[in-house]
Amino acid sequence: MKMESPSDAPDAMRREAIPATAEALFDAVLASNQRTPNPRLKQVMDALLRHLHGFASEVQLSYAELEIALDFLVRIGKATGPEKHEGILLADILGLATLVGLNDSRKALAAGGTEPALVGPFWRANQPVREQGANIASAGTPGDRLFVNGRVLSLDGTPIGNARVETWQASPGGLYENQDPGQEDMNLRARFQTDEDGKFSFRSVRPAGYAVPVDGPCGELLALQQREIMRPAHLHFIVMAEGYKTLATQIFDADDPNAYRDVVFGAVGSLLHEFEKAPDGNYVLDLDLRLEPGEMRIPMCPLP
Repeated sequence: MKMESPSDAPDAMRREAIPATAEALFDAVLASNQRTPNPRLKQVMDALLRHLHGFASEVQLSYAELEIALDFLVRIGKATGPEKHEGILLADILGLATLVGLNDSRKALAAGGTEPALVGPFWRANQPVREQGANIASAGTPGDRLFVNGRVLSLDGTPIGNARVETWQASPGGLYENQDPGQEDMNLRARFQTDEDGKFSFRSVRPAGYAVPVDGPCGELLALQQREIMRPAHLHFIVMAEGYKTLATQIFDADDPNAYRDVVFGAVGSLLHEFEKAPDGNYVLDLDLRLEPGEMRIPMCPLP
């Protein structure tokens, strides 16, 4: 029978005690990841361990503080439900979602692609498929009328036909319909297919800014930081087309003062647009959404 050498033995079989120092502990924890067969998982875990141990040592994290942090993460899960995804909200208010989106899109941005913005916690699966020019606001939805004319293009300006465009927005009262029992189900939500010229259009109401949900652990954190809690008025878009990377973005109302202090840091670059007022008093939004070539991926949908 082949005997394992000490270097090949499982960690539980080792008889050397870890020296009681932070440096030795880190070396042992890092070594435990070296057999990870998936190279990307190994890279991610190596970096996570380095930063996690470095963070705890830098701030001299106490055990009582660790207990608070672990309880916070548990409560993030418990606060997630059909009305909101608290985990996504946490990634948003920490700027992590925006950072990851910008990193993913750096090549597209260098070539003139549309900036990404976080999906957020309110996208719903099975949004209704609507015809071009349809009104996505149900009868009785208050607010100024808004006409949206969009084009989906490649980075070189070629129209992308048959692209799937998902859009959703809060009502002028500042609530998505799944948060508000007074709104019709799937109000202010739609799925469109672009025509051969890459165009899509719809009617809606001008959105309003709103406060992010503060009834959970994320709200407690924002209060402790004495931070703003407002999001500027915006419309969400997710665009998917074969042969192109999926674009998740938001178009912000440049006249909303919260566009310059967005609590989730999403209002970046050219995503701020003027909602032009037409002579009849309605508003018009014209926009181009430019996609990067690559593999299409459907983002995780946070709500049913």
